[in-house]
Amino acid sequence: MYQEQYRTTELEDWVSTMYNKMGITKPSLINEQTISRYFEIFLKKKPMNSSFHIFGRYRDIVIDEREPLEKQREIFFHELCHILRHAGIQSMMPTAFRELQEWDAQHFTQYAAIPHHMLKYIPFQEHDVVNQMSLMFQVSPELCEMRLEQVKRRLQTTRNITY
Repeated sequence: MYQEQYRTTELEDWVSTMYNKMGITKPSLINEQTISRYFEIFLKKKPMNSSFHIFGRYRDIVIDEREPLEKQREIFFHELCHILRHAGIQSMMPTAFRELQEWDAQHFTQYAAIPHHMLKYIPFQEHDVVNQMSLMFQVSPELCEMRLEQVKRRLQTTRNITY
């Protein structure tokens, strides 16, 4: 249904390429530890606010273990985006640049949690598609709803352009 009409963004393509290089081809293979090891990032879960750190070649992500597991996964992708795609100290940068990084991290989180090359596993026609996605990708229903709306908007935009 969507595959012929859906147009990906460069960021979606980047995430899917990254996953394919790691052999992550289906939802059950998306694993924070595997991804962290691939990028040589230490992953820690502690009862403290989530964050990332870069000191020279050392990189880590700290996830607040007090958060629900679904939320921990989303936090991981958000912090991963900052490590892989961003530079600078957010508290010292102009507001607009910081907001741009946060916008990018929000989209990266959606694409990393529910990548384009795995949309084929989603039962779009089912009435409980959001719950099925949440279980399949181990993320919150809210993130699934956001991703579904994004896919629908992109399909609608593509149809409007091609017709």
